[in-house]
Amino acid sequence: MPEQSLKEKTAKGLFWGAVNNGAQQLLVLVFGIILGRMLGPAEYGMVGMLTVFTLIGNSLQESGFRAALANVKHIRHEDYNAVFWCSLGIGVCAYLVLFFCAPLIARFYHEPALIPLARYCFLAIPIASLGTAQGAYLFRNLKVRQQALSGIIAHILSGCLGITLAYHGFSYWGIATQSLTYLIVVTICSWYFSPWRPTFRIDFRPLKPLFAFSSKLLITNIANQLNNNLLSVILGKYFNPQAVGNYNQANKWNATGHQFITGMMGSVAQPVLASISDDRERSLRVFRKILRFCAFLAFPAMFGLSIVTHELILLTVGEKWTGSIPLMQLLCIGGAFVPLNTLFSSLIISQGKSDIYMGNIIAQVVLQLLTVLVLIQLGGSIYAMVVVNVCLNIVWLFVWQGFARRFIGLKVKALLLDLLPFLLTALVACAAGWSASQGIGGPLPVTFLTKILIAAACYFLVMKLARAEILQECIDYLLKRK
Repeated sequence: MPEQSLKEKTAKGLFWGAVNNGAQQLLVLVFGIILGRMLGPAEYGMVGMLTVFTLIGNSLQESGFRAALANVKHIRHEDYNAVFWCSLGIGVCAYLVLFFCAPLIARFYHEPALIPLARYCFLAIPIASLGTAQGAYLFRNLKVRQQALSGIIAHILSGCLGITLAYHGFSYWGIATQSLTYLIVVTICSWYFSPWRPTFRIDFRPLKPLFAFSSKLLITNIANQLNNNLLSVILGKYFNPQAVGNYNQANKWNATGHQFITGMMGSVAQPVLASISDDRERSLRVFRKILRFCAFLAFPAMFGLSIVTHELILLTVGEKWTGSIPLMQLLCIGGAFVPLNTLFSSLIISQGKSDIYMGNIIAQVVLQLLTVLVLIQLGGSIYAMVVVNVCLNIVWLFVWQGFARRFIGLKVKALLLDLLPFLLTALVACAAGWSASQGIGGPLPVTFLTKILIAAACYFLVMKLARAEILQECIDYLLKRK
């Protein structure tokens, strides 16, 4: 792939990734606000306690095949066909196992009402399996615009249905139906946008070379889901649905922020880095550029979200969610580092080192689990558990850097040079926004807007005075498209 072609494809992918994730997160935000006002923490907590099982089931049916197919140099119909039938088979089997395990899950949480809800929510697994191969085709071929349209359409339709059901008193069943509808629409759109179609000539032999790579991603993805949802499980076991609901509300807002950036990077990072993985020097140059762009967006966005949490929660979902405010403030600090860690993991996968990716994630999960269990034994609060989770996310960035140095020569000094200017500028800008709001005072909307406008203006001004290359390239690209 020529240099100019690679640059253009990366820029185009990032642009449509931004459109996709920006529009999707905005829709999540709007529908989340409406549902948050209609439903309470306990109702969100009921679905939240089942989320980890659904995500693990989806990881099983996907089995790391999407990334594995993206790394195949010469792809064939037989590769996609084998993945389609394998994913469908695993998805159906996973659903049947979880269907019969629903009473055990309900007993674990001491919530009998979870039995029918679990069996309904777990339908997401076989539904998602129908679109795994088509999604892999779109991902491999950088069809980011098509993925963007799929997600936007799915969010609109599922959000409207969820609100309608909640309005008519279906409580947490409305949330569950919203999630299922989203997957159904995404799957249908994936079939529409992908020209590839499965055939009934089933041959699983092409999976053998893929499985050596994808099996490690499968284990890693399951570990990732445990890592991301561990606190929901712990809170559901040792606290109550309301505690789970408050944590999930806080984490949902946090995820809305960092997933915009993570999704944008994820749509292009691995395919682009995989295409140049045999050129160490070029890989380092391209990776550092993407890293700076990621930091340029992540630090101001997530630190900014942290300082407006109080106003945001009260203005949107109301006082009944006050318990989520301190949790969200902490989570957003750690959320600034999530896109960076995800970018490093994409680099490792693009190098074909799924075993290292797997070991790294498992180590992080085990460490987090041990620390949380120790805190429970010591009578630690929910806030202490969140602090540990945030600190672990920040520290783990340097673990990833150690592996990046081995593969592309990224040194700690280079990492800090790429990140610190954006991190420090974001801290200063957010501090200025917060201080200005304290001086002006006034009602919640006034302090909310003051923080945002002052912080954004300060960040932009410092970047402009420092002649930040990333800022100028973004402006040039947007003007060019215009």
